[in-house]
Amino acid sequence: MLGAIDRDRYAVIPVGITRDGAFVLEDDDPAKFPLDAAHLPEVIDNGTRVRWPEPGGDRTLRIVRPDGSVEGLGEIDVVLPILHGPHGEDGTIQGFFDTLEVPYAGGGVLDSALCMDKHFMKVALQAAGIAVAPWVTVRRREFDADADSVRARAEALGLPLFVKPARAGSSVGVSKVEAWSELDEALAVAFAEDDKVLVETGVTGREIEVAVLEGAGGVRASLPGEIVLTSRGFYDFEGKYLGGDGVDVVCPAVLTDAEVAAIQDAGVRAFEAVDGRGLARVDMFLTPSGELVVNELNTMPGFTPISMFPKCWIASGMSYGDLISELVEAGLRR
Repeated sequence: MLGAIDRDRYAVIPVGITRDGAFVLEDDDPAKFPLDAAHLPEVIDNGTRVRWPEPGGDRTLRIVRPDGSVEGLGEIDVVLPILHGPHGEDGTIQGFFDTLEVPYAGGGVLDSALCMDKHFMKVALQAAGIAVAPWVTVRRREFDADADSVRARAEALGLPLFVKPARAGSSVGVSKVEAWSELDEALAVAFAEDDKVLVETGVTGREIEVAVLEGAGGVRASLPGEIVLTSRGFYDFEGKYLGGDGVDVVCPAVLTDAEVAAIQDAGVRAFEAVDGRGLARVDMFLTPSGELVVNELNTMPGFTPISMFPKCWIASGMSYGDLISELVEAGLRR
């Protein structure tokens, strides 16, 4: 995104967050953060500290240098919170900026929190009449107290199953269960990420994704794309971010006009069901009978060169740079 954003329109101030949670001023160098499978990019503490504006006062963003000197970098117009997972995609950073009265792009507190918790996301979608895969939600304390009861609830769903942390993201901690002997290990992997876990029926069908944008003229959906698994069991972290073998990301998907229209409509309805703001990627299955089953919404989807969200909009006639501008302008309109 650093390399693609329109520098004639926007002055960019890159802010990184370290593993310890410190906001630091980053280098404005797109080459610093390559997606390298051997060494994923990391924000290192360089001694700077970002001082966000206080609500109701001066709107200047300030940087405290390692020597203690303070520098003003100008007033903030809008923040692009390009973050995945807890503290970035779950409404917490959105609430932080709401409190500071700093405009930002993307989802708000409610839709971010809802979609980060797969249990409540399904509840919201079901309430809106949108089909979702059958599931049971399991808490760690339930499994510790009565594992046999949890196994019985899972077995009622049938095989194959997917076991997922409720509040992780990027397919971290997700396992596909094809034999009952694999269930306990899959639960252990998921519980390592979250004490609330979903056990979900595996849906047979094409894995379709559609990108949704909230623009000045309303909410619209892109042409759909398709995840085609050639040798990978499911679309996992490596396939999503590291270009792993065994998965092809195809956009636009080969679909009839009627299927495209139905998928776009389902994407917009799902977005509205969770009170969506800004953008989302809606993942669903198209079953052999033609039913659409929504799997999940991502309120800050991947923006890498191999990610489906930008691919879908590029296939729909929008450039990568214009897509970023759309997000910025949506944040400014708020």
